[in-house]
Amino acid sequence: MRLVLSLLALTALVVAPLSAAEKRAYPYFASIRASKARMRNGPGRNFPASWLYVRPDLPVRVLGAFKEWRKIEDPGGTIGWMQGNLLSDDRTAIVLSSEATLHAAPEAGAKILYRAAPGVVGRLSKCARGWCLFDAHGRVGYVEANRLWGVEPTEALP
Repeated sequence: MRLVLSLLALTALVVAPLSAAEKRAYPYFASIRASKARMRNGPGRNFPASWLYVRPDLPVRVLGAFKEWRKIEDPGGTIGWMQGNLLSDDRTAIVLSSEATLHAAPEAGAKILYRAAPGVVGRLSKCARGWCLFDAHGRVGYVEANRLWGVEPTEALP
């Protein structure tokens, strides 16, 4: 009887459904959810913290996972580990090294609505053909994806 119960328990472990993070292909973009989030040198609280992020919505690239920990890369190229519950699937991006123009339509000749300085973070949607709808605290317009970190230039988002 014990053998049967042990085999059933082992089978349940083997066929247990994977979490959403484990099903996902790496790398993928996410954002920091928490107002304070520590990056650590390894996947556990016993590893020293290397950075303290105090900027919610900052985009990160998730490179891998170990249990509830995610190996991430920040826009500056720093790599470390962060607890998965500090991250969000909300897509955000940060303006790269030079100013980005927000246009009324996804084309270079469209009316310029706003200009975003390097370091501005905004939410992404409707990415297609190298353009993304970028919302920086209510200032919304289309930006060329290659001006942003947090989205691949050829990526499509609904």
